[in-house]
Amino acid sequence: MRRDYFELDVSNIDWVDEDGDPSKPNVVIEFTGPTVDLRDRLTDHDDNLLDADDTDVTFRLTDDSAESNAGGVVAVTNRLTGDFVLELNQDAEDVLQFIQAARRYGEATDDGDGRYRVELRVDGDELVVYEKSTFLVYSADGDLLRSQSLIPSGVEL
Repeated sequence: MRRDYFELDVSNIDWVDEDGDPSKPNVVIEFTGPTVDLRDRLTDHDDNLLDADDTDVTFRLTDDSAESNAGGVVAVTNRLTGDFVLELNQDAEDVLQFIQAARRYGEATDDGDGRYRVELRVDGDELVVYEKSTFLVYSADGDLLRSQSLIPSGVEL
């Protein structure tokens, strides 16, 4: 699926810089391509939509993160098969700011419902919502960047 079928919008991250009350970071991914293709990637062998536990969210840098205007690829994958559900290009600074907000939210609250929310919409209609606690960041060489990733305590990788 083409990356330009997806548009990403985040909310609830400004409170970190403003020392405001913690609010769960939210990312909305809007899809405008062929709905059948996306649904196929988001379903299991029994045609049920994948649960949050069946998906992983990652960010792979395509540039050195120290470079200005560094970029990368946000991906949602099927944890059971390893197949990509979706990929889209995004600025590294924006993604790392989102991860920082999710980390701070997790430190400030203990609601057990995840550190951030992912909403996937098709032409404005909600398809799935995932409450997530892990967001892995990889270098351009494919190395896991633990210090920049969001990894809950007690999780072994």
